[in-house]
Amino acid sequence: MSETQWKVAALFAGIGGVELGLERALGGDLRTLAFCEAWEPAQAVLQARFPGVPVEPDVRTMDRLPAGTTLVTAGFPCTDLSQAGRTVGIEGENSGLVVNVFRLLEDCRHRTGTLPTLLIENVPNMLALDRGRAMAFLIEEIERLGYSWAYRVVDSRFTGVPQRRRRVILVASVDFDPRRVLFADDAGDRSEGFREDMFGFYWTEGRGGLGWAQDAVPTLKGGSTIGIPSPPAVWVPGAALGRRLIKPSIEDAEAMQGFDRGWTDTDSTSPRQKGTRWKMVGNAVTVGVSRWVGSRLAQPSDPVSEFVPWEPGRGSWPKAAAGAPGRLEVPTGISEYPEHGEYHHLSTMVDAGESDVLTLRATRGFWNRLQQGNLGRHPGFRDDIRQHIDALEYEQERTVPLFASTLR
Repeated sequence: MSETQWKVAALFAGIGGVELGLERALGGDLRTLAFCEAWEPAQAVLQARFPGVPVEPDVRTMDRLPAGTTLVTAGFPCTDLSQAGRTVGIEGENSGLVVNVFRLLEDCRHRTGTLPTLLIENVPNMLALDRGRAMAFLIEEIERLGYSWAYRVVDSRFTGVPQRRRRVILVASVDFDPRRVLFADDAGDRSEGFREDMFGFYWTEGRGGLGWAQDAVPTLKGGSTIGIPSPPAVWVPGAALGRRLIKPSIEDAEAMQGFDRGWTDTDSTSPRQKGTRWKMVGNAVTVGVSRWVGSRLAQPSDPVSEFVPWEPGRGSWPKAAAGAPGRLEVPTGISEYPEHGEYHHLSTMVDAGESDVLTLRATRGFWNRLQQGNLGRHPGFRDDIRQHIDALEYEQERTVPLFASTLR
């Protein structure tokens, strides 16, 4: 058996979405040496799904990378970066933990004279936050270590899952040109083939944004603006009254992230702990995205794009860029869809007849927030919300007197 090429140290590992995708792409050429994850429920998932791989509990107390590490993955916390979070910047308590990635890499270079390849995943808001300061900090640290780097915003729908999830993928290396990984593929924007039988939206919003998505759900999130880990809702035009607004199950969400159904259902995350499971899935990396990166790590190819120089200013960074010390450039004509994977329509993942309906209380709250803005104007949507409320109120009125009569 040949020496394994990719030996992974997974920092901020979550539930292992990056490593699972790399494993699917690289097979025997991948070996995960260690995970580092602070949250105990996620630790339990890692221990159940990757038996035998040690799990470090705190990146701040991690002395060094495992011997022989050739790839470091780091989906560092986006709590302080995302628009759904606090957006306090790279210096926030959680997102600021990324400095430990550079500490461990620098230690590895000092001890061994080598630098592992680096794979980072995070939210697109990092490109604009603090007028570009967060991204500038990351690039400065990466270049200080001597890396060449490339990053690209991708939409998880390119992998075929019905979830509109935009994320920044960054690859840095001293051994190869990362442009040959991230810019070797481009299929163009995916605008056709979406059905009109289901639409996903955030029922926890209403004033600031619905996350509207046709034949998909909006980004699965670990939290919401009302402070709870919760599923998006799905509008099913033409369904029976009372079933036109439904919610995907946690197993549906796992599938929409590319995991096997039940991936987060371990002894420490019983079916009763749905909020915990939703948070883990919402914080995860879409498996198909890292599978694509892994396939290109195995077989890099010439970029499909031309590049033009770019000068950073005091504003947002572009959606894709590449560089090295003394060089900064932007690819031309690159979309957020490296591939067009076979699409799994939302109706094939969410069972409209079996899913839980959006409750009367939840729908009323959403309706009240919706009235305060001009969102949700898709033809028929607001009418169906009102009819959903009427249907559930009618059912409640029928049920309560019947229940009361049984007590007499």
